[in-house]
Amino acid sequence: MSGPVVPGPADSGSAVSGSAALGPGAPAAPAVPRPAGVARSVGVPQSVGDPRSVGVPRSVGVFGAGGSIGAGGAGGSVGAVVPGLGDVRQAGRGLSRAAVRLDAVALEERLEAALSRYGIVTAWQEVMAPTLHAVGRKWASSGDRYVEVEHLLSWHISTALRRRTRQPAAPAGTTVAGPVLLACVPGEQHTLPLEALNAALCRLGVPARMFGAAVPAEALLAAVRRLGPAAVVLWAQARSTASLPLAEHVMAVEWGVKGARTRPLMLLGGPGWSGRPARGMLRPASLSEALDILAVTHRAAPPGEPL
Repeated sequence: MSGPVVPGPADSGSAVSGSAALGPGAPAAPAVPRPAGVARSVGVPQSVGDPRSVGVPRSVGVFGAGGSIGAGGAGGSVGAVVPGLGDVRQAGRGLSRAAVRLDAVALEERLEAALSRYGIVTAWQEVMAPTLHAVGRKWASSGDRYVEVEHLLSWHISTALRRRTRQPAAPAGTTVAGPVLLACVPGEQHTLPLEALNAALCRLGVPARMFGAAVPAEALLAAVRRLGPAAVVLWAQARSTASLPLAEHVMAVEWGVKGARTRPLMLLGGPGWSGRPARGMLRPASLSEALDILAVTHRAAPPGEPL
């Protein structure tokens, strides 16, 4: 619930939608002062020379593999299917082998096959995320070899997910809840899990705005005030980037007429939030769980086929 110096998912994860339409039409809430400890802006990470800083996850973390994170995996969730264990392992092995060979054509074919067969949710939780984990373990155990393998794999996963990302149009004459706002906290470069969530939301017909990696605090607050989102999902891969003061500040932004003010539902994604109290906020343990929660905010009907 997985930009950089070289092409990678952090680069591809920035600002998919340029839309900045004013939110629900009501006057915006007064500007909220920046909380103590929240950076004014985020530039190039200090560790930019380190290949591990470019947004390619060693561990996808929360929103990762359904079978290893959260109870029940993909079963029983919106748009998820439960493939056979042998099928999933075969798909993952094929994807991993193509990545190790640096075979871009095979990567594209295998990713498209997994998405077409299983849908976004199951393909992410049972094929893509576990393969990223496996490649990351290979990287970690080989003295930082295979960096190029993980970069190529991440790039193609991002590309495959974006091909399934198209914002739904609201039916004429209807009033819908605000969009779901997806963003990485300042200093955070990992975007792939949010890209998977964004693609699944679009497939479900839930409007979303993907702002990508390392969104400055002021920009995040401005987007919330302008869009009036039904929910905000903040991703933090590391404890060093997870800022509860910022999350609380975003959750406190209000809009609407006096006496009927509205606040966004706040979801915290990523292992960076682990072990921290988060009163009034939700911490979905998987992509399918995050999707279940967000589908309710828009009363989205379950799709007739896997997402």
